[in-house]
Amino acid sequence: MKTVEIYTDGACSNNPGEGGWGVVLIYKTIEKYMSGYEGETTNNAMELTAAIKGLEALNEPCEVILYSDSAYLINGFNLGWIYKWKKLGWKRTPKDELKNKELWIRLYELNQVHKIRFVKVKGHADNKYNNLCDQMAVKAVSDKKGI
Repeated sequence: MKTVEIYTDGACSNNPGEGGWGVVLIYKTIEKYMSGYEGETTNNAMELTAAIKGLEALNEPCEVILYSDSAYLINGFNLGWIYKWKKLGWKRTPKDELKNKELWIRLYELNQVHKIRFVKVKGHADNKYNNLCDQMAVKAVSDKKGI
């Protein structure tokens, strides 16, 4: 099974508002860059979308180390929130709807395909690839398109 590193970040102007996401995929010495834009969204939705887009770019099941500065994304898996939400019918509590439900469901599906280790990185710090993802996400918002 191939091992791939995926760095992700999301950005949103006026949360909610226009948003962008950025992804860097690294396999051996090969790097792939992707970004995208959405007209009306939230920062959390863009963080989840970045992870989804990175995972969907893989052509076969892989071992993945997914890096993100989003505690929302990382804790969703590492603290087991997603499994609780699934058990509750994709709700936070029996009476409380889950925000970004469709995105969480898609991440759950992708987590069944790939062996993913979720790693939290400090945002806007000294991580080259996290900073690059942030720049791509912000540029996608300003350009109103991705790469």
